[in-house]
Amino acid sequence: STYEECFCIWHLGYWDCWWLRKFYQSQVETILGLLARYFRQAEDISVDTYLSICEKLGQEPDPLKMPLTIEDFPSEVQVAFFIYSYLSDRWEGMSGMYLGKDWSNISFLFKIYGIEEKQTTFFFCKLIEREAVTCSSERSEAKRKAEERRTKNSAGPGKTYAHNVQG
Repeated sequence: STYEECFCIWHLGYWDCWWLRKFYQSQVETILGLLARYFRQAEDISVDTYLSICEKLGQEPDPLKMPLTIEDFPSEVQVAFFIYSYLSDRWEGMSGMYLGKDWSNISFLFKIYGIEEKQTTFFFCKLIEREAVTCSSERSEAKRKAEERRTKNSAGPGKTYAHNVQG
């Protein structure tokens, strides 16, 4: 099920029916999948570049292969992206690993931007953070492994020794 199919049920607030809770859970799972796809393709090509390539190749654009933008998400998730973007980042000092956002000023942001659905927005902000941290960790690990392979391959088949030769 897509977000458009269930927009009105999302806002009705009738969560005491089991099928609505199940329906809501399937929406959240769909959004999680979209978030994972959004963060994994973040460094790939833009929508304009994708459409240009499809036009040059004479192919019809495939919505499943098209890069996602924030506008592709439901409005609640777009609001969460907006609030999330104003939170400051936290980085681990020695390795430079991304640790997520500093959440100390979120209530201030909710207040100044008049966010009414604070729980929903906070929930989606945390999902966004989880995907961002996971994706950042995976990229860091892939870079580290690539660097290890490059270093190992450049060393050659035997041992290399460094000698301090003075003349």
